[in-house]
Amino acid sequence: MARSVLIVDDEKNILLTLSQSLQLAGYHTELAQTGQLALEVAAARPVDAVLLDVRMPDMDGLQALERLLALRPGLSVIMMSGHATIDTAVRATQAGARDFLEKPVARDRLLLALRNALEHQAAVAQLQELQAEAGQYEMVGKGPAMSRLYALLAKAAPSEGRVLISGENGTGKELVARALHRHSRRAAGPFVRVNCAAVPEGLIESELFGHERGAFTGATAVRRGKFELADAGTLFLDEVGDMPAAMQAKLLRVLQENEFERVGGTDTLHADVRVVAATNRDLEADVATGRFREDLYYRLAVVHLRTPPLRQRREDLPELISTFLAEACRRNGRRPLRLLPDAVALLTAQPYPGNVRELRNLLERLAILSDGPTVSAAQASDLLPAPRGQASPEAPRPVPAAPAAVAAPARGVGSKPFRELVEDAEREIIVRTLAFTGDNATEAARLLDLERGHFYKKMKALGLRRGPPEGEPASG
Repeated sequence: MARSVLIVDDEKNILLTLSQSLQLAGYHTELAQTGQLALEVAAARPVDAVLLDVRMPDMDGLQALERLLALRPGLSVIMMSGHATIDTAVRATQAGARDFLEKPVARDRLLLALRNALEHQAAVAQLQELQAEAGQYEMVGKGPAMSRLYALLAKAAPSEGRVLISGENGTGKELVARALHRHSRRAAGPFVRVNCAAVPEGLIESELFGHERGAFTGATAVRRGKFELADAGTLFLDEVGDMPAAMQAKLLRVLQENEFERVGGTDTLHADVRVVAATNRDLEADVATGRFREDLYYRLAVVHLRTPPLRQRREDLPELISTFLAEACRRNGRRPLRLLPDAVALLTAQPYPGNVRELRNLLERLAILSDGPTVSAAQASDLLPAPRGQASPEAPRPVPAAPAAVAAPARGVGSKPFRELVEDAEREIIVRTLAFTGDNATEAARLLDLERGHFYKKMKALGLRRGPPEGEPASG
């Protein structure tokens, strides 16, 4: 999308001349002849930079500079003056101006100053993001499960294909999304994340597409949505399975047509965005029940990556424990801790139903509360969470009332053929199992010891769904 520049000068001919020069260079321009109007434009419409005259009839340019930066911190402002002094230039720079140009402004000098200001702005934003992310987004593990994930990620990252990442809570889906961005051709662009489950249903459209000033109560200024902010980069839709149905239709339209409007706006906007989505839900089952749009699912899942839970990559636990403990000690200002072999064995044997997130939290608790410099199994065991009444995460969970599901059709013995009685029993068992797993068909198939493709075929035969998703291998 074209960068937007606000030009502020009380002389109309200067406004038009500068605007024409910038438009020819590919910029979008907004014009204002007073400082007050400049503030109103900056509040009402998104601008990336401002060219600001020092002398204006209603307020001093330095005063306007201060108020603009208070309104939009980090905004790139370039001052201009036909009566420049060294003192004025120094004061403007100290107040936050990125550059100072003398009138008449040469076109080449103007474009260079503007390009430098915008590049500096982007570099500062990227540095802040990297500082916030330092040490948090490295993928750890070399076992078979992670090796398979790395291989798929290496193929998917350089492409422009949309990616759906599925997996249990705490398995590192955002890490995979960030790795996809970091190794893509969009790595220099922004990585923008939105948690679809955390945004209230009434605000999700504004969050994604932005809104105009006055679009609804509280919309006091124009706001760019995540699609605009992710232009030339990656938009990560976390927990996309929790997106409201009405919003699913609007997202589908954007993915199909690559255009959208802000809430309350009429202008059609375009953004060059790669969408990566993640969910802890079984979207295939949600498609079958109508909870998630089938056409949106296929738009998002051009490539489908699955993050393995810790119970499927136990060989990675020693490396994860060592890495997370060192990070936790460093982050909390503690001297490094060394785990004795019996402590490593104890921690490696834990079930970790919360996966990597639970492991990381446990090791941070250990780093904070341990006296050190070594930690034994006895010391570590005091910090472990209380048992959850679950012998092993690998043990199949019992399906409530399964015997009743089998016994129930007996009431109809003599009134139905044997085949129909068996079908009734199978139907009730599947319905009860799906209810127990929260409509997670993959988990239901595991509990019933069925291949997932066979489970979908069985559901279809019993009238419970249309059959496996397109491309799903059927078995049995």
